[in-house]
Amino acid sequence: MELLLLANEYSVCRLPAATSPPPPPATAELYALTVTAEEVSVVCRAGAEPPGAKVESGFSALRVAGALDFSLVGILAALTAPLAEVRVSVFAISTFDTDYLLVRTADLPTAKAALEAHGHVVGFTC
Repeated sequence: MELLLLANEYSVCRLPAATSPPPPPATAELYALTVTAEEVSVVCRAGAEPPGAKVESGFSALRVAGALDFSLVGILAALTAPLAEVRVSVFAISTFDTDYLLVRTADLPTAKAALEAHGHVVGFTC
């Protein structure tokens, strides 16, 4: 698979369940909002974290290039297994079209090497 490294650094944020979700930015290379009965999670560009959130920062994001068909099986497994082998933690996000993997920026060289060793191609977004 081809993965594209997004240019920015990201944060994963948690707000209490009763919190109104923050509005999304006007433009973003990646912004994810998940609301459940237990929490409000936000993935945003570093420096744009919602006030009062518990923040885990220092993530780089890899996007699977192109649109994925819903009939495809094992996409995340094919990407996360090589990372598990080298003990790189992953925060995965799926959208209608594709998948994103967030890894600690400090682990990015190890992640890139592991993915490429398993035949994946890691490039850069424009």
